[in-house]
Amino acid sequence: MTIRIVVAGATGWVGKALVPAVLAAPDLELAGALSRAAAGQDAGTAIGLAPTGVTVAAEIGAALAAPSDVVIDYTKPHVVKANTLAALAAGRNVVIGTSGLGADDYAEIDAAAKAAGKGVIAAGNFSITATLLKRFTLEAAKYVADVEIIDYASAKKPDTPSGTARELAETLASVRQAATSKPVSELSGLPATRGAAVGGPEPVQVHSLRLPSFVLACEAVFGAPDERLVIRHDAGSSAAPYVAGTLLAARKVIGRVGLTRGLDAILD
Repeated sequence: MTIRIVVAGATGWVGKALVPAVLAAPDLELAGALSRAAAGQDAGTAIGLAPTGVTVAAEIGAALAAPSDVVIDYTKPHVVKANTLAALAAGRNVVIGTSGLGADDYAEIDAAAKAAGKGVIAAGNFSITATLLKRFTLEAAKYVADVEIIDYASAKKPDTPSGTARELAETLASVRQAATSKPVSELSGLPATRGAAVGGPEPVQVHSLRLPSFVLACEAVFGAPDERLVIRHDAGSSAAPYVAGTLLAARKVIGRVGLTRGLDAILD
């Protein structure tokens, strides 16, 4: 079975790596592409490849005009939810690689996916090693109560925290033990410097740094009496680490119903 793919954000940082990977895969077909910056151009020539015969659309409705099975979204935080809901309404499955969505957004997407009888797989990071960060952090949380997250990204990243940090914090908050640190509500001075409380029922404090020289990095910092454990993932300047996980999700999403969060849910 050939899976027909629409890449939303086809000329973006990850999209430029995804399009040739889709073209090269024997079981995948590039059925559509979305990019306002390159609208009207051929999806191949827009990123420096040979022509593909697929014209880049300016908006999601046009990208869905041709038959397809899965929409992969690597666009922007302010448009990803609308793209996803439109794709579900049109009978497509969706893989979300764009960060910036919150718990309420995902709840709405889950409801829409179930109503449409389609699947959505969303991950804050489709890198295999970033997925291992999450897996190892959740394992450590079984034994160490106190944990906080430090999220690093470039000075121009538009959303905070990163999708990696947010997904990790939300998952941790649902399974971690109660922290022994003084509650933020009991602090004096500038309590906001303790970061943002993310997730529940035991929220995790997340601290976001936005500085030049960083691409993406995420640390889970555990503290216990007289010892510390730091589990960290650093991303390089290439989008290549995200391609394999994203295409794995595109293959696995067909036949699912509703929202699946995290690459770890399908990795095994």
